[in-house]
Amino acid sequence: MDANDTIAAISTAPGMGAIAVLRLSGPRAYPVIERLAPALPLEPLARHAYFVPVIDADGRIDEAVITFFPGPNSYTGEDVVEVSIHGSMYIQQRVLEAMLDGGARVALPGEFTQRAFLNRKLDLSQAEAVADLIASQSAAQHRLAIQQLRGGFGAHIDDLRQQLIDFAALIELELDFGEEDVQFAQRVELLALLDRLVDLSTELIDSFRYGNAIKQGIPVAILGAPNSGKSTLLNALLNEERAIVSDIPGTTRDTVEETMTVGGVLFRFIDTAGLRRTTDTVELLGIERSYKKASEASLVVLLADASRMSEGALRTEAGLLQERIGDGPKVLPVLNKCDVDGVPVTQGTIAISAKQGVGIEVLKEAFLVHVRAMQTGTGDIVVTNARHVDALTKARKALTEAKQAIDAGVSGELLATDLRRAQHHLGEITGRIAPDDLLGSIFGRFCIGK
Repeated sequence: MDANDTIAAISTAPGMGAIAVLRLSGPRAYPVIERLAPALPLEPLARHAYFVPVIDADGRIDEAVITFFPGPNSYTGEDVVEVSIHGSMYIQQRVLEAMLDGGARVALPGEFTQRAFLNRKLDLSQAEAVADLIASQSAAQHRLAIQQLRGGFGAHIDDLRQQLIDFAALIELELDFGEEDVQFAQRVELLALLDRLVDLSTELIDSFRYGNAIKQGIPVAILGAPNSGKSTLLNALLNEERAIVSDIPGTTRDTVEETMTVGGVLFRFIDTAGLRRTTDTVELLGIERSYKKASEASLVVLLADASRMSEGALRTEAGLLQERIGDGPKVLPVLNKCDVDGVPVTQGTIAISAKQGVGIEVLKEAFLVHVRAMQTGTGDIVVTNARHVDALTKARKALTEAKQAIDAGVSGELLATDLRRAQHHLGEITGRIAPDDLLGSIFGRFCIGK
């Protein structure tokens, strides 16, 4: 990859549509488009749209709206041209081929955004937020991606890293005067800074449970005895027939997963095999998989048939299930079939009729209450990226070891090593420290044209 190349790509999704957008970025972006659109002025106005014909060696291709964004005031920091044409796949490909004939090359996946990073238009955490924004499927995912794209997270990390660098510089200066036994870095102030950084790192790491759940979708496992109405509940939540409903016990022998948005939050609902005593080998495998899915979920709906199980018995079952799957997921006991004659609607328990659609909205609100509880304790900045958590965890370890070094009165040389390690890991988050293989891994997941 040569940063001096001019790159071109179709930026809209593959397929036919009303319009399509192609982009050029690089030092020859405007000369390339001038060849396709000779009606363009020799000295175009910045960010001014021109409606002109585009041609190639075979004649007119289409009429296009062409906008020139001169660097460094562009997305990539280079000269950028955006070309809007009619959405015919034939037209798109012909215009792209004309750009390549004019001296551009096809962009690699994520290369436009990678150039924006290399030209300091975005830090690495913001660049990753671009991919999250493109992939967002819910209001909550969109909100978190926008927050990170604004750069507050990266700026905060860079500020903390700079404070460490300032103290480390003083420690390094002490090493130059080692024989004179002087201290330029006040250990009390350094300890206070390290305490703040450790606390912040812990807060950010803890926020990942909420951030990752929002990014991937909140997993909700639906468990219960056979014929308690699990598949009916899934269909009621989705408002369509997705799961097979049958009176025959053990119909669901594998998990069924579907997604939907509730209150702007993406949920992943998992219908599982019914929990009961059985000697059927296949059904036993399904039941074990049900428990596994429950342990991996954020929320577990334990569903019971109100005509067969009392509220007290359900709460006992919920407690036993919570012990089995651990403290991570929350178990929510729900009584189903409360429309059956003679079955009381209890107080303090969510009572529904999945078949009649009664209580479904109350249940959805309980899901949102769970999400809001997950967010409690997290600040404005929420970590959604596993790479950031890994870097923060390593930085926290180095910071903790630096604190221990100060308490133990070790030499400034060892203390400086711990501080440099913490700086390095914080720098990995924003790309201040960014090896080529890391950049290749991150930007290789982007679509071509972004």
